[in-house]
Amino acid sequence: MSNTVTRFAPSPTGFMHIGNLRTALYSYLLTKSQGGKFILRIEDTDQVRLVEGATEVILDTLKMTGIDYDEGPVIGGDHGPYIQSERLPIYKEYAEKLVKGGHAYYCFCTPERLESLKDENGIGGYDGHCRGLSREEIEKNLAEGMPYVIRQRMPDEGKTSYVDVVYGEVEIDNSELRDQIMIKADGYPTYNFCHVVDDYLMGVTHVVRGNEYLTSTPKYCLLYDAFGWERPTYVHLPLLMGKDEEGKVSKLSKRHGAVSFQDLVNDGYLPEAIVNYIALLGWCPKDSNQEFFTMDELKESFSIEGLSKSPAVFDYEKLKWFNGEYIKKLPEDEYNAKALPIVREVCGEHINAEKLASLLHTRISCFSEIREMVGFVTSRLPMESDLYTNKKNKTTPEICKEILTDCLPLLETVESWDNDTLFAVLKEYAASKEKKAGAVMWAVRIAVARQAVTPGGATELMEVFGKAESIERIRLAIEELG
Repeated sequence: MSNTVTRFAPSPTGFMHIGNLRTALYSYLLTKSQGGKFILRIEDTDQVRLVEGATEVILDTLKMTGIDYDEGPVIGGDHGPYIQSERLPIYKEYAEKLVKGGHAYYCFCTPERLESLKDENGIGGYDGHCRGLSREEIEKNLAEGMPYVIRQRMPDEGKTSYVDVVYGEVEIDNSELRDQIMIKADGYPTYNFCHVVDDYLMGVTHVVRGNEYLTSTPKYCLLYDAFGWERPTYVHLPLLMGKDEEGKVSKLSKRHGAVSFQDLVNDGYLPEAIVNYIALLGWCPKDSNQEFFTMDELKESFSIEGLSKSPAVFDYEKLKWFNGEYIKKLPEDEYNAKALPIVREVCGEHINAEKLASLLHTRISCFSEIREMVGFVTSRLPMESDLYTNKKNKTTPEICKEILTDCLPLLETVESWDNDTLFAVLKEYAASKEKKAGAVMWAVRIAVARQAVTPGGATELMEVFGKAESIERIRLAIEELG
Protein backbone atom coordinates (compact mmCIF):
# COMPACT_ATOMS: atom_id res chain seq x y z
CA MET A 1 0.00 0.00 0.00
CA SER A 2 1.25 3.51 -0.83
CA ASN A 3 2.15 5.91 1.99
CA THR A 4 0.14 8.67 0.28
CA VAL A 5 -2.49 10.06 2.67
CA THR A 6 -5.04 12.72 1.72
CA ARG A 7 -8.01 14.14 3.55
CA PHE A 8 -11.26 15.94 2.93
CA ALA A 9 -12.11 18.37 5.72
CA PRO A 10 -15.43 20.15 5.07
CA SER A 11 -17.23 22.52 7.42
CA PRO A 12 -20.82 21.43 8.23
CA THR A 13 -22.42 24.68 7.10
CA GLY A 14 -25.09 23.44 4.63
CA PHE A 15 -25.33 21.47 1.40
CA MET A 16 -22.12 20.44 -0.33
CA HIS A 17 -21.07 22.96 -2.96
CA ILE A 18 -19.87 21.62 -6.31
CA GLY A 19 -16.42 23.09 -5.59
CA ASN A 20 -16.20 21.18 -2.29
CA LEU A 21 -17.28 17.99 -3.99
CA ARG A 22 -14.59 18.41 -6.63
CA THR A 23 -11.97 18.91 -3.89
CA ALA A 24 -13.18 15.74 -2.16
CA LEU A 25 -13.13 13.82 -5.44
CA TYR A 26 -9.64 14.92 -6.51
CA SER A 27 -8.25 14.29 -3.03
CA TYR A 28 -9.82 10.83 -3.04
CA LEU A 29 -8.64 9.99 -6.58
CA LEU A 30 -5.10 11.20 -5.89
CA THR A 31 -4.60 8.78 -3.01
CA LYS A 32 -6.63 5.91 -4.47
CA SER A 33 -4.73 6.07 -7.77
CA GLN A 34 -1.65 5.27 -5.66
CA GLY A 35 -3.24 2.79 -3.28
CA GLY A 36 -3.09 5.22 -0.36
CA LYS A 37 -5.45 6.27 2.42
CA PHE A 38 -8.27 8.83 2.41
CA ILE A 39 -9.43 10.50 5.63
CA LEU A 40 -12.64 12.43 6.32
CA ARG A 41 -12.47 15.10 9.02
CA ILE A 42 -15.29 17.45 10.03
CA GLU A 43 -14.03 21.00 10.66
CA ASP A 44 -16.69 22.44 12.97
CA THR A 45 -14.65 24.92 15.00
CA ASP A 46 -16.53 27.90 13.56
CA GLN A 47 -19.52 27.31 15.81
CA VAL A 48 -21.39 30.39 14.55
CA ARG A 49 -21.74 29.01 11.01
CA LEU A 50 -22.79 25.47 11.94
CA VAL A 51 -25.99 24.16 10.36
CA GLU A 52 -27.87 21.37 12.09
CA GLY A 53 -27.89 18.18 10.04
CA ALA A 54 -25.08 19.36 7.72
CA THR A 55 -22.67 16.63 8.85
CA GLU A 56 -25.24 14.01 7.82
CA VAL A 57 -25.54 15.77 4.43
CA ILE A 58 -21.77 15.46 3.97
CA LEU A 59 -21.79 11.76 4.88
CA ASP A 60 -24.79 11.07 2.61
CA THR A 61 -23.20 12.96 -0.32
CA LEU A 62 -19.97 10.99 -0.08
CA LYS A 63 -21.94 7.74 0.08
CA MET A 64 -24.07 8.65 -2.96
CA THR A 65 -21.02 9.63 -5.01
CA GLY A 66 -19.03 6.50 -4.13
CA ILE A 67 -16.28 8.42 -2.31
CA ASP A 68 -15.56 6.00 0.52
CA TYR A 69 -13.18 7.06 3.28
CA ASP A 70 -10.71 4.85 5.19
CA GLU A 71 -10.84 6.82 8.44
CA GLY A 72 -13.37 9.30 9.76
CA PRO A 73 -16.61 9.81 11.68
CA VAL A 74 -18.81 6.72 12.11
CA ILE A 75 -16.14 4.24 10.97
CA GLY A 76 -13.30 5.50 13.24
CA GLY A 77 -9.60 4.84 12.75
CA ASP A 78 -6.20 5.30 14.41
CA HIS A 79 -6.20 9.10 14.46
CA GLY A 80 -9.56 10.05 15.98
CA PRO A 81 -11.58 11.80 17.02
CA TYR A 82 -12.41 13.05 13.49
CA ILE A 83 -14.66 15.94 14.50
CA GLN A 84 -12.59 18.98 15.48
CA SER A 85 -14.82 20.17 18.32
CA GLU A 86 -13.92 16.88 20.04
CA ARG A 87 -10.17 17.64 19.75
CA LEU A 88 -9.96 20.97 21.63
CA PRO A 89 -7.41 19.82 24.27
CA ILE A 90 -5.05 18.75 21.46
CA TYR A 91 -5.07 22.23 19.90
CA LYS A 92 -4.51 23.95 23.25
CA GLU A 93 -1.53 21.68 23.96
CA TYR A 94 0.13 22.41 20.64
CA ALA A 95 -0.56 26.15 20.83
CA GLU A 96 1.11 26.26 24.25
CA LYS A 97 4.14 24.51 22.76
CA LEU A 98 4.48 27.35 20.25
CA VAL A 99 4.14 29.94 23.03
CA LYS A 100 6.98 28.26 24.95
CA GLY A 101 9.10 28.15 21.80
CA GLY A 102 8.56 31.86 21.09
CA HIS A 103 6.53 31.26 17.91
CA ALA A 104 3.24 32.39 19.49
CA TYR A 105 2.05 34.67 22.29
CA TYR A 106 -0.93 35.56 24.47
CA CYS A 107 -2.90 38.58 23.27
CA PHE A 108 -5.20 40.34 25.74
CA CYS A 109 -6.47 43.09 23.42
CA THR A 110 -10.17 43.81 23.85
CA PRO A 111 -12.61 43.67 20.91
CA GLU A 112 -13.02 47.45 21.31
CA ARG A 113 -9.29 48.05 20.88
CA LEU A 114 -9.14 45.81 17.80
CA GLU A 115 -12.14 47.64 16.34
CA SER A 116 -10.37 50.97 16.81
CA LEU A 117 -7.54 49.80 14.53
CA LYS A 118 -9.87 49.69 11.51
CA ASP A 119 -10.20 52.57 9.05
CA GLU A 120 -13.48 54.13 7.85
CA ASN A 121 -13.96 51.19 5.46
CA GLY A 122 -13.72 48.65 8.26
CA ILE A 123 -10.29 47.49 7.12
CA GLY A 124 -7.40 47.08 9.48
CA GLY A 125 -4.97 44.53 10.83
CA TYR A 126 -3.54 43.70 14.21
CA ASP A 127 -0.64 45.96 15.24
CA GLY A 128 1.31 43.50 17.42
CA HIS A 129 0.39 45.34 20.63
CA CYS A 130 0.86 42.29 22.92
CA ARG A 131 3.96 40.90 21.21
CA GLY A 132 6.35 42.38 23.74
CA LEU A 133 4.51 41.81 27.02
CA SER A 134 6.78 40.75 29.87
CA ARG A 135 6.38 37.40 31.60
CA GLU A 136 5.16 39.25 34.70
CA GLU A 137 2.43 41.10 32.76
CA ILE A 138 1.28 37.89 31.11
CA GLU A 139 1.12 35.94 34.37
CA LYS A 140 -0.71 38.82 36.09
CA ASN A 141 -3.32 39.00 33.31
CA LEU A 142 -3.80 35.22 33.37
CA ALA A 143 -4.14 35.19 37.16
CA GLU A 144 -6.83 37.88 36.96
CA GLY A 145 -8.76 35.77 34.43
CA MET A 146 -8.41 38.31 31.64
CA PRO A 147 -9.77 36.97 28.32
CA TYR A 148 -7.06 36.22 25.75
CA VAL A 149 -6.33 34.70 22.37
CA ILE A 150 -3.14 32.99 21.25
CA ARG A 151 -1.54 34.50 18.16
CA GLN A 152 1.09 33.13 15.79
CA ARG A 153 4.22 35.30 15.76
CA MET A 154 5.07 36.02 12.13
CA PRO A 155 8.64 36.82 11.00
CA ASP A 156 9.29 40.58 10.70
CA GLU A 157 11.42 40.30 7.58
CA GLY A 158 12.38 37.99 4.77
CA LYS A 159 10.15 35.85 2.55
CA THR A 160 8.35 32.55 2.88
CA SER A 161 7.89 30.30 -0.13
CA TYR A 162 6.68 26.83 -0.98
CA VAL A 163 6.24 24.77 -4.14
CA ASP A 164 2.73 23.89 -5.25
CA VAL A 165 2.34 20.89 -7.56
CA VAL A 166 0.03 22.77 -9.95
CA TYR A 167 1.16 26.40 -9.71
CA GLY A 168 4.87 26.01 -8.99
CA GLU A 169 6.73 28.24 -6.51
CA VAL A 170 4.62 30.64 -4.46
CA GLU A 171 6.40 33.31 -2.42
CA ILE A 172 5.21 36.05 -0.11
CA ASP A 173 6.94 38.84 1.82
CA ASN A 174 6.68 38.13 5.53
CA SER A 175 5.89 41.81 6.09
CA GLU A 176 2.49 41.12 4.52
CA LEU A 177 1.64 38.46 7.10
CA ARG A 178 -0.37 39.44 10.20
CA ASP A 179 -0.05 37.72 13.54
CA GLN A 180 -3.06 35.49 13.06
CA ILE A 181 -5.16 34.07 15.88
CA MET A 182 -4.61 30.38 16.58
CA ILE A 183 -6.81 29.89 19.66
CA LYS A 184 -9.85 32.14 20.12
CA ALA A 185 -11.07 33.57 23.44
CA ASP A 186 -13.71 30.82 23.69
CA GLY A 187 -11.02 28.15 23.55
CA TYR A 188 -11.84 27.07 20.01
CA PRO A 189 -9.01 27.04 17.45
CA THR A 190 -9.14 28.82 14.11
CA TYR A 191 -9.00 26.88 10.85
CA ASN A 192 -5.61 28.46 10.13
CA PHE A 193 -4.10 26.65 13.10
CA CYS A 194 -6.02 23.46 13.79
CA HIS A 195 -5.97 22.03 10.28
CA VAL A 196 -2.16 22.11 10.33
CA VAL A 197 -2.05 20.24 13.66
CA ASP A 198 -4.61 17.70 12.45
CA ASP A 199 -2.93 17.16 9.09
CA TYR A 200 0.36 16.43 10.83
CA LEU A 201 -1.07 14.15 13.52
CA MET A 202 -3.15 12.25 10.95
CA GLY A 203 -0.13 11.70 8.70
CA VAL A 204 -1.52 13.67 5.72
CA THR A 205 1.10 13.76 2.96
CA HIS A 206 -0.82 15.72 0.28
CA VAL A 207 -3.14 18.67 0.95
CA VAL A 208 -5.63 19.16 -1.90
CA ARG A 209 -7.77 22.34 -1.85
CA GLY A 210 -9.04 25.27 -3.88
CA ASN A 211 -6.60 27.91 -5.12
CA GLU A 212 -8.17 30.57 -2.88
CA TYR A 213 -5.70 29.21 -0.28
CA LEU A 214 -2.63 29.76 -2.46
CA THR A 215 -1.54 32.98 -0.76
CA SER A 216 -2.43 31.95 2.81
CA THR A 217 -0.47 28.70 2.66
CA PRO A 218 2.85 30.42 3.58
CA LYS A 219 1.33 31.02 7.04
CA TYR A 220 0.69 27.30 7.34
CA CYS A 221 4.22 26.52 6.16
CA LEU A 222 5.58 28.70 8.96
CA LEU A 223 3.60 26.66 11.49
CA TYR A 224 5.09 23.43 10.15
CA ASP A 225 8.56 25.00 10.36
CA ALA A 226 7.95 26.27 13.91
CA PHE A 227 7.04 22.76 15.09
CA GLY A 228 9.96 21.25 13.17
CA TRP A 229 7.57 19.14 11.08
CA GLU A 230 7.99 18.17 7.43
CA ARG A 231 5.66 20.16 5.19
CA PRO A 232 3.09 18.22 3.15
CA THR A 233 2.85 18.38 -0.64
CA TYR A 234 0.39 21.13 -1.66
CA VAL A 235 -2.02 20.68 -4.56
CA HIS A 236 -4.16 23.76 -5.25
CA LEU A 237 -7.00 23.31 -7.70
CA PRO A 238 -8.04 25.78 -10.44
CA LEU A 239 -11.00 28.09 -9.90
CA LEU A 240 -14.49 26.90 -10.75
CA MET A 241 -16.33 29.37 -12.97
CA GLY A 242 -19.94 29.63 -14.10
CA LYS A 243 -21.42 31.01 -17.32
CA ASP A 244 -24.52 33.23 -17.29
CA GLU A 245 -27.20 33.47 -20.00
CA GLU A 246 -25.21 36.15 -21.82
CA GLY A 247 -22.15 33.93 -21.92
CA LYS A 248 -20.21 35.96 -19.33
CA VAL A 249 -17.97 33.88 -17.10
CA SER A 250 -17.45 34.56 -13.39
CA LYS A 251 -16.81 32.58 -10.20
CA LEU A 252 -19.45 29.84 -9.85
CA SER A 253 -22.32 31.00 -7.64
CA LYS A 254 -26.07 30.56 -7.16
CA ARG A 255 -26.86 33.04 -9.90
CA HIS A 256 -25.59 30.45 -12.40
CA GLY A 257 -28.09 27.83 -11.20
CA ALA A 258 -27.93 24.87 -8.84
CA VAL A 259 -24.47 24.82 -7.25
CA SER A 260 -24.86 22.12 -4.59
CA PHE A 261 -24.76 18.40 -5.19
CA GLN A 262 -28.15 17.97 -3.52
CA ASP A 263 -29.74 20.64 -5.75
CA LEU A 264 -28.54 18.78 -8.83
CA VAL A 265 -29.83 15.44 -7.53
CA ASN A 266 -33.18 17.07 -6.74
CA ASP A 267 -33.27 18.38 -10.32
CA GLY A 268 -32.98 14.83 -11.63
CA TYR A 269 -29.25 14.41 -12.23
CA LEU A 270 -27.64 11.04 -11.49
CA PRO A 271 -24.81 11.04 -8.91
CA GLU A 272 -22.52 9.04 -11.22
CA ALA A 273 -23.07 11.55 -14.06
CA ILE A 274 -22.33 14.48 -11.71
CA VAL A 275 -19.12 12.81 -10.48
CA ASN A 276 -18.00 11.98 -14.03
CA TYR A 277 -18.56 15.57 -15.18
CA ILE A 278 -16.94 17.18 -12.12
CA ALA A 279 -13.88 14.95 -12.55
CA LEU A 280 -13.22 16.68 -15.89
CA LEU A 281 -13.45 20.23 -14.45
CA GLY A 282 -9.74 20.94 -14.14
CA TRP A 283 -8.33 17.52 -14.97
CA CYS A 284 -7.96 15.52 -18.16
CA PRO A 285 -6.57 12.01 -18.67
CA LYS A 286 -3.13 11.65 -20.22
CA ASP A 287 -3.00 10.30 -23.78
CA SER A 288 -6.76 9.85 -24.00
CA ASN A 289 -9.87 11.60 -25.24
CA GLN A 290 -12.07 9.45 -23.01
CA GLU A 291 -15.00 11.31 -21.47
CA PHE A 292 -17.01 8.62 -19.70
CA PHE A 293 -15.48 7.11 -16.58
CA THR A 294 -16.67 4.81 -13.82
CA MET A 295 -15.23 5.54 -10.38
CA ASP A 296 -12.85 2.59 -10.76
CA GLU A 297 -11.67 3.94 -14.12
CA LEU A 298 -11.11 7.38 -12.56
CA LYS A 299 -8.99 5.83 -9.79
CA GLU A 300 -6.91 4.09 -12.42
CA SER A 301 -6.53 7.08 -14.75
CA PHE A 302 -6.11 9.99 -12.31
CA SER A 303 -2.75 11.70 -11.94
CA ILE A 304 -1.59 15.08 -10.66
CA GLU A 305 0.06 15.76 -14.03
CA GLY A 306 -3.40 15.99 -15.60
CA LEU A 307 -4.44 18.95 -13.43
CA SER A 308 -4.74 22.36 -15.08
CA LYS A 309 -3.90 25.85 -13.83
CA SER A 310 -6.63 27.41 -15.94
CA PRO A 311 -10.07 28.09 -14.44
CA ALA A 312 -12.67 25.45 -15.27
CA VAL A 313 -16.15 26.48 -16.45
CA PHE A 314 -19.11 24.56 -15.07
CA ASP A 315 -21.38 24.21 -18.11
CA TYR A 316 -24.93 23.09 -17.27
CA GLU A 317 -25.63 22.13 -20.88
CA LYS A 318 -22.62 19.80 -20.93
CA LEU A 319 -23.68 18.29 -17.60
CA LYS A 320 -27.19 17.80 -18.99
CA TRP A 321 -25.76 16.00 -22.02
CA PHE A 322 -23.65 13.78 -19.77
CA ASN A 323 -26.68 13.00 -17.64
CA GLY A 324 -28.83 12.16 -20.65
CA GLU A 325 -26.22 9.65 -21.82
CA TYR A 326 -26.15 8.08 -18.36
CA ILE A 327 -29.96 7.86 -18.24
CA LYS A 328 -30.03 6.09 -21.62
CA LYS A 329 -27.65 3.45 -20.25
CA LEU A 330 -29.70 2.83 -17.08
CA PRO A 331 -31.18 -0.67 -16.83
CA GLU A 332 -34.96 -0.59 -17.16
CA ASP A 333 -35.65 -1.41 -13.51
CA GLU A 334 -33.32 1.35 -12.23
CA TYR A 335 -34.77 3.84 -14.71
CA ASN A 336 -38.36 2.96 -13.76
CA ALA A 337 -37.59 3.30 -10.07
CA LYS A 338 -36.82 6.98 -10.71
CA ALA A 339 -39.17 7.79 -13.59
CA LEU A 340 -42.39 5.98 -12.72
CA PRO A 341 -43.09 7.80 -9.43
CA ILE A 342 -42.85 11.15 -11.25
CA VAL A 343 -45.06 9.99 -14.15
CA ARG A 344 -47.68 8.62 -11.75
CA GLU A 345 -47.61 11.73 -9.57
CA VAL A 346 -48.09 14.07 -12.54
CA CYS A 347 -50.41 12.00 -14.74
CA GLY A 348 -52.42 9.99 -12.24
CA GLU A 349 -53.44 6.36 -12.54
CA HIS A 350 -55.77 6.58 -15.55
CA ILE A 351 -52.94 6.32 -18.11
CA ASN A 352 -50.41 3.59 -18.92
CA ALA A 353 -47.54 4.99 -16.82
CA GLU A 354 -45.10 2.19 -17.68
CA LYS A 355 -45.55 2.80 -21.42
CA LEU A 356 -45.13 6.58 -21.07
CA ALA A 357 -42.03 6.20 -18.90
CA SER A 358 -40.58 3.82 -21.47
CA LEU A 359 -41.17 6.34 -24.29
CA LEU A 360 -39.32 9.00 -22.30
CA HIS A 361 -36.29 6.82 -21.45
CA THR A 362 -34.11 7.99 -24.36
CA ARG A 363 -35.66 11.45 -24.64
CA ILE A 364 -34.87 13.11 -21.31
CA SER A 365 -31.63 14.70 -20.12
CA CYS A 366 -32.66 14.77 -16.46
CA PHE A 367 -35.63 13.38 -14.57
CA SER A 368 -37.07 16.81 -13.78
CA GLU A 369 -37.81 17.20 -17.51
CA ILE A 370 -40.52 14.54 -17.25
CA ARG A 371 -42.93 17.03 -15.66
CA GLU A 372 -42.71 19.49 -18.55
CA MET A 373 -42.75 16.78 -21.23
CA VAL A 374 -46.03 15.17 -20.14
CA GLY A 375 -48.21 18.30 -20.18
CA PHE A 376 -50.03 16.99 -23.28
CA VAL A 377 -51.06 13.92 -21.26
CA THR A 378 -52.41 15.72 -18.20
CA SER A 379 -54.64 18.10 -20.17
CA ARG A 380 -56.11 18.47 -23.64
CA LEU A 381 -53.99 21.29 -25.00
CA PRO A 382 -55.54 24.09 -27.09
CA MET A 383 -54.44 23.72 -30.69
CA GLU A 384 -54.65 25.22 -34.17
CA SER A 385 -55.82 23.16 -37.17
CA ASP A 386 -52.64 24.00 -39.11
CA LEU A 387 -50.85 21.38 -36.96
CA TYR A 388 -52.50 18.81 -39.23
CA THR A 389 -50.64 20.21 -42.25
CA ASN A 390 -47.50 18.20 -43.03
CA LYS A 391 -45.62 18.54 -46.32
CA LYS A 392 -43.72 15.26 -46.09
CA ASN A 393 -46.91 13.22 -45.64
CA LYS A 394 -48.95 15.60 -47.83
CA THR A 395 -51.62 16.10 -45.18
CA THR A 396 -54.03 19.01 -44.70
CA PRO A 397 -56.73 19.60 -42.07
CA GLU A 398 -59.32 18.37 -44.59
CA ILE A 399 -57.45 15.15 -45.35
CA CYS A 400 -56.86 14.53 -41.64
CA LYS A 401 -60.56 15.00 -40.87
CA GLU A 402 -61.40 12.36 -43.47
CA ILE A 403 -58.81 9.95 -42.00
CA LEU A 404 -60.02 10.47 -38.42
CA THR A 405 -63.68 10.04 -39.43
CA ASP A 406 -62.83 6.77 -41.17
CA CYS A 407 -60.61 5.45 -38.36
CA LEU A 408 -62.90 6.26 -35.42
CA PRO A 409 -65.35 3.32 -35.93
CA LEU A 410 -62.44 0.97 -36.63
CA LEU A 411 -60.72 1.94 -33.38
CA GLU A 412 -63.96 1.69 -31.40
CA THR A 413 -64.12 -2.03 -32.24
CA VAL A 414 -60.52 -2.78 -31.14
CA GLU A 415 -60.49 -4.99 -28.05
CA SER A 416 -56.78 -5.50 -27.44
CA TRP A 417 -55.64 -1.89 -26.94
CA ASP A 418 -51.88 -2.24 -27.43
CA ASN A 419 -49.36 -0.70 -29.79
CA ASP A 420 -48.97 -3.68 -32.13
CA THR A 421 -52.73 -4.22 -32.60
CA LEU A 422 -53.43 -0.50 -33.11
CA PHE A 423 -50.55 -0.18 -35.57
CA ALA A 424 -51.90 -3.14 -37.61
CA VAL A 425 -55.42 -1.63 -37.71
CA LEU A 426 -54.22 1.77 -38.96
CA LYS A 427 -51.78 0.25 -41.47
CA GLU A 428 -54.52 -2.00 -42.87
CA TYR A 429 -56.82 1.03 -43.18
CA ALA A 430 -54.10 3.00 -45.04
CA ALA A 431 -53.58 0.11 -47.49
CA SER A 432 -57.32 -0.32 -48.10
CA LYS A 433 -57.75 3.39 -48.88
CA GLU A 434 -54.44 3.64 -50.78
CA LYS A 435 -53.20 6.31 -48.37
CA LYS A 436 -49.67 6.75 -47.08
CA ALA A 437 -49.30 5.08 -43.69
CA GLY A 438 -47.37 8.17 -42.56
CA ALA A 439 -50.35 10.39 -43.33
CA VAL A 440 -52.69 8.22 -41.28
CA MET A 441 -50.29 8.08 -38.35
CA TRP A 442 -49.77 11.86 -38.53
CA ALA A 443 -53.50 12.60 -38.38
CA VAL A 444 -54.10 10.26 -35.43
CA ARG A 445 -50.99 11.38 -33.51
CA ILE A 446 -51.87 15.08 -33.77
CA ALA A 447 -55.49 14.39 -32.81
CA VAL A 448 -54.48 12.40 -29.75
CA ALA A 449 -51.48 14.46 -28.56
CA ARG A 450 -52.67 17.90 -29.70
CA GLN A 451 -49.03 19.00 -30.22
CA ALA A 452 -46.44 18.55 -32.96
CA VAL A 453 -43.50 17.04 -31.06
CA THR A 454 -44.25 13.93 -29.01
CA PRO A 455 -42.32 11.15 -27.25
CA GLY A 456 -43.59 8.32 -29.41
CA GLY A 457 -45.84 7.70 -32.40
CA ALA A 458 -49.62 7.63 -32.79
CA THR A 459 -50.24 4.05 -31.69
CA GLU A 460 -47.73 4.24 -28.80
CA LEU A 461 -49.49 7.35 -27.49
CA MET A 462 -52.91 5.72 -27.81
CA GLU A 463 -51.59 2.87 -25.68
CA VAL A 464 -50.47 5.47 -23.11
CA PHE A 465 -53.87 7.20 -23.03
CA GLY A 466 -55.97 4.04 -23.06
CA LYS A 467 -59.00 3.40 -25.23
CA ALA A 468 -61.56 5.73 -23.64
CA GLU A 469 -59.38 8.85 -23.62
CA SER A 470 -57.96 8.15 -27.10
CA ILE A 471 -61.44 7.79 -28.61
CA GLU A 472 -62.62 10.95 -26.83
CA ARG A 473 -59.68 12.94 -28.19
CA ILE A 474 -60.26 11.72 -31.75
CA ARG A 475 -63.96 12.65 -31.50
CA LEU A 476 -63.02 16.09 -30.20
CA ALA A 477 -60.56 16.54 -33.09
CA ILE A 478 -63.25 15.65 -35.66
CA GLU A 479 -65.63 18.19 -34.09
CA GLU A 480 -62.93 20.89 -34.14
CA LEU A 481 -62.10 20.15 -37.76
CA GLY A 482 -65.80 20.28 -38.71
